[in-house]
Amino acid sequence: MVVTQENVAVNGSRRLTPQDIADTLRDRIRAGELRAGERLPTQAELAEEFGVERGAVRQAMKKLQAEGLLSNVSKGSPPRVAQAAPAPVGKEPQPSMVALAPRLTAAFAEPHVRIDVVSYTAETLMIALGEPVRLIHEGRLRPQSITARILLPSSDIELAFPVPMEGGEEGRERLHHRWHTQRNAQGQVLRHNLRALRASHGIDVDVTFRALPFTTPVKLYLLNGREALLAYYTLARTSVELDVPDGATEVMDIWDAGGIKAPVFSFEKTAEAARDSVFVDESQNWFDALWETITSDLTLS
Repeated sequence: MVVTQENVAVNGSRRLTPQDIADTLRDRIRAGELRAGERLPTQAELAEEFGVERGAVRQAMKKLQAEGLLSNVSKGSPPRVAQAAPAPVGKEPQPSMVALAPRLTAAFAEPHVRIDVVSYTAETLMIALGEPVRLIHEGRLRPQSITARILLPSSDIELAFPVPMEGGEEGRERLHHRWHTQRNAQGQVLRHNLRALRASHGIDVDVTFRALPFTTPVKLYLLNGREALLAYYTLARTSVELDVPDGATEVMDIWDAGGIKAPVFSFEKTAEAARDSVFVDESQNWFDALWETITSDLTLS
């Protein structure tokens, strides 16, 4: 998040500390907003943005230099983002919505973007793509091509979830209709937002959906063949409102999984993490096998 003087005034009168500034700049580096080799704004510009003295900015930069994220930190020219600036998700798992957006932003910093997804719906991906798409419109990200392959459960199967806690086939059918409507609407928005980049920025965009013959118990995001983000769909009791024929609504207690809040585990291919590299490769093999064998064309209508 960009912190401005206005933000500080809204959030309270507490003056930002060097640690606060370092945390914000670190997030920008890891999200790809500040790329390796790129110069930071001047200390005067950062001091004005954060509403602090230059000394606080200088201390924040020294912290980031000690972490290996910045180089050439001095009182002269602005420092640069280190060429080897790391950009992994933290080791502690984060909710899907929190973890995915910065990783997608980092993936979109490359010339050719490839996203492979296995999911229950496209909701988390649809929302998380908002950040890299915004940065493309601002000219801060410039991919040449984007390929997205997305596997979602088929409309023709009996879903394992959501299911009513009580009730028979009628309740299942109404829940299935609700899920089907949401799946299609979210997928259409996602596809539209990416395809629009072709007309607005000349980016070669290919978005394809295929249907799984089962309800996936996990969600998997594969980014540029080098990173895998995995989360489990854990069932819990919840309530939903369903429309009834007379125009009113009915509250139904169901078993369902909250994908947006599901903790995500990150695995990245690096020379130092052989086990993670194998996990990414095997996850890609698993996805490719599903895509090429038992899945079918999916029309969002």
